[in-house]
Amino acid sequence: MIVVGFNGFTHTADVFARHFRRSGVDRYRLLGHDAGAAVFVDGELVAAVEEERLNREKKTSDFPARALRWALREAGAGLGDVDVFAFPWAFTPEVVESQLRGLLASPLALTAKFEQFSRLGELYRRVTSEEAIRSDFAERTGYEIPDGRLKLVPHHLAHLMCGHYLAGGGEAAFLVSDGRAETFSSVMGEIDDHGHAVFEECSVDIANSLAMLYSKVTRYLGFVPNNDEYKVMGLASYAEPAGDNPLLDQVVELMDDGRYELRFRNELLDTQSYYALFDEVFGRAAAPSGSSADQADFAFKAQVARWAQETVEAVTAHQLAALEKRTDRTRLLLEGGLALNCVNNSKLLAASGQFQDLRVSFGASDVGVAIGAGHHAVRELGERPVHRTSPYLGPAFGPDDIEAALREYSGRVWWRQCADGKLAEDVAGLLCEKVVIGWFQGRMEYGPRALGNRSILANPGFDDIQDIINTRVKRREPFRPFAPVLLEEDAADVLDLGKKTGSPYMTFVFPVREPARALLPGACHVDGTARAQTVTDLTNPPLAALLRAFRDRTGLPCLINTSFNVAGEPIVCTPRDALECFLGTEIDYLVLGDVIVSKAQSGPSTRELG
Repeated sequence: MIVVGFNGFTHTADVFARHFRRSGVDRYRLLGHDAGAAVFVDGELVAAVEEERLNREKKTSDFPARALRWALREAGAGLGDVDVFAFPWAFTPEVVESQLRGLLASPLALTAKFEQFSRLGELYRRVTSEEAIRSDFAERTGYEIPDGRLKLVPHHLAHLMCGHYLAGGGEAAFLVSDGRAETFSSVMGEIDDHGHAVFEECSVDIANSLAMLYSKVTRYLGFVPNNDEYKVMGLASYAEPAGDNPLLDQVVELMDDGRYELRFRNELLDTQSYYALFDEVFGRAAAPSGSSADQADFAFKAQVARWAQETVEAVTAHQLAALEKRTDRTRLLLEGGLALNCVNNSKLLAASGQFQDLRVSFGASDVGVAIGAGHHAVRELGERPVHRTSPYLGPAFGPDDIEAALREYSGRVWWRQCADGKLAEDVAGLLCEKVVIGWFQGRMEYGPRALGNRSILANPGFDDIQDIINTRVKRREPFRPFAPVLLEEDAADVLDLGKKTGSPYMTFVFPVREPARALLPGACHVDGTARAQTVTDLTNPPLAALLRAFRDRTGLPCLINTSFNVAGEPIVCTPRDALECFLGTEIDYLVLGDVIVSKAQSGPSTRELG
């Protein structure tokens, strides 16, 4: 039995640009963003890749034609072999009718209602209806999905099923929260291997979306909404607690059953109106005596970021309190875009007296809905799921691919192949110095985090290593922290793990223990925490071997691990992508499989493999 999950639309960018006037800063606020494809064979996830990694358009919402081709080829199947195609949006006629009724009942002016009717109508006809999805698929693949083989899966259900599959199944409570689904922005309930139940009285509609409010603050602070929310999370640590929170006092009202309402519903305000609201709510505190305009601006933005972060934490804690009253389960699945807020994840787990195990998958954002839709279809077909928890689901490249890419760039790079079994020792030796290394191994990871197969690595023991990577390599804001990667066996000595035993997907932050802070300045955030990844010999053998060799040489238990890309570009996928990024930045060395690459200098050098 073969099931394909896929996410992405050909026409969404065009429709949104015309009707919703999406400017450059709003380029990711589209349905179908994080397009991708996943293939299940006999209940097991065997391949998944995001379209952005192949078409090189970050967070693309385009139809995942390349991802589909690669994933099916990896599975040894063709389109005609697929039993079910599962799509993670279900804008059924009933859903659209409900949206229109809600629009009629809203306090919008009559002219605004007519404009909204027109927008929703074209969006449905050209993008979200089953007919449009079928037409899009046929147009981009040349294959018409037979009747009965297309399954439209509600968006939040796709999120939930992704989390449940990647957590290994079993009983759990759940909270799914994101910008929007078809009708709601947040749902909670219970799930097991046989079904799930939503606590309807706790659901929050789109107009009161917490994640959408956070995105509006993201835009207000000068960042890109639906992409840069993690920057707001990081920036929040630069402000001290300031007593009253104007967002909680003036904008958000907590209600019974874990629900909440916004003072101004998302549907009623355009961007400029929200800017005016935020100017009123946040004000402009007087700059400290002697501070420059830049310092005052940074302090203001950090304070707003902290208020936004505290609001997310307070509202989701309010939701979990309601969930705890309705379930006796001690395991919680947290999915949806809001689950990428790893600071909040850690605080929720620490504060809960009931939930002892909180799972956030590597596909928690919309990258995961292709997996979730596919898993839901597998369950509906009566197949027994074969659970897989590894994020390494994407393309891999062998020695011949690497050699071909190197020869293409032979005038610009030198390379040497490590002796058998010597890769970890050789690279650890390089990392003893203040260098930055591009690390390219095995199958590409799935999801927004680089988890050790397409990573930039560095020694965290240098005070200025964060500045070096931010300015010379990543070309990003100087306040941005870097994550450490370490062996799970060493994690408890370095981090206060609380209820966790490890963090394989970088979805939690932990306080760094005092003795380690002085040793690892490059791996600590300004607040003394770290968004860590832990690995074992089973989960990532090459990286585990490197960490062990580096620890033995230096006494340091971790490396800096950040995504192998520059700001605004997707993570590298192919050896050619890696070489382009390497040559376009000040990365010192590139490791492709067991080959160490450096930039060509004048004079002779060995360029041959072997």
